[in-house]
Amino acid sequence: MTDAASTGPLKRTPLRDVHVKAGAKMVPFGGWDMPVQYTGIIDEHRTVRRAVGLFDISHMGEFEVRGPDALAAVQRLCTNDASTLEIGQVQYAALCYPEGGIVDDLTIYKMGADRFMLVVNASNIDKDWAWVTSHSVGRAEWKNVSDETALLAVQGPRAEALVGRLADRDVTGIAYYHFATGAVAGVPAVISRTGYTGEDGFELYVAAPQAERLWSALIEAGRPDGLQPIGLGARDTLRLEMKYALYGNDIDRTTNPLEAGLGWVVKPAKGEFIGREAIEALRARGVARRLVGFEMAERAVPRHGYRLMVGGAPVGVVTSGSFGPSVERSIGMGYVPSAQAAVGSELAVEIRGATHAARVVKTPFHPSHTKKA
Repeated sequence: MTDAASTGPLKRTPLRDVHVKAGAKMVPFGGWDMPVQYTGIIDEHRTVRRAVGLFDISHMGEFEVRGPDALAAVQRLCTNDASTLEIGQVQYAALCYPEGGIVDDLTIYKMGADRFMLVVNASNIDKDWAWVTSHSVGRAEWKNVSDETALLAVQGPRAEALVGRLADRDVTGIAYYHFATGAVAGVPAVISRTGYTGEDGFELYVAAPQAERLWSALIEAGRPDGLQPIGLGARDTLRLEMKYALYGNDIDRTTNPLEAGLGWVVKPAKGEFIGREAIEALRARGVARRLVGFEMAERAVPRHGYRLMVGGAPVGVVTSGSFGPSVERSIGMGYVPSAQAAVGSELAVEIRGATHAARVVKTPFHPSHTKKA
């Protein structure tokens, strides 16, 4: 969900030394020292699509808010309507600036009647914390629990069976974008049926000191399932095949949710929230550009920052691009004028001074296998 550049010493997740011992290639990512790959991006990608993969995403941030006005605070900050949430339900949303640009994309967990957890992107933790605490309302108490929380993702068609064998509760009844509490391998956890891959699976929130214990248990129990640890490289290609936005690439302060195809998480009928006026003004006058998915018509790989061309003139840039191992072709995302955003529209990508043909296609590039009920 984010890949913004950072300066200063790299932060480490509780599992950093485990990754190094396992032979992972470590890289800076959003200010963190993170594993980009273990055996190779394509191999890891296909493991998640065909079997089950284990990700360390403990770099993500978690904020708790509670109190009589916790809901009011979340409603003012977020574009989606958190009043519709039941306890145990998750919601995708955005934080926006008054001018309509995106502060961050996030998930909202309803933990109790007057208690929520907001999960934000790693490189945005400090920025988001300052934003939510300075724009909160009423009697709402905020706590940044990012450092004390670890997050592991178990993703793939065999994820349910693996987590089910280790959990002290039936996980088959946890619907998509819902969560429950329980223990996994004896470790107390929030067991959330969410992910960033398009596959079925869970994200497991645990106390940071328990992360290595849970990781090791999942690695051992998952051997018969073909489980492998997965780095951020494959996480990126998996989310790209689903056209999931990456903060810092596909969405940022300069992009409006309506341009980014995120109008479905904007609920103006709920009342006032930060950015509502600007977003609705854009809706009224019409969106001039849109984030599209495209595939290459030639053997060339689009990369972030390459220029998108129409009729020999630049119209935008590639925001995300790669070879898609599941779809077996090169794919990408980028903003183009609305007139060129229709499926089938012809584009070109400028790569090292040469243009290569591409076309806008229907997305997601790969079908989702998340559990809907």
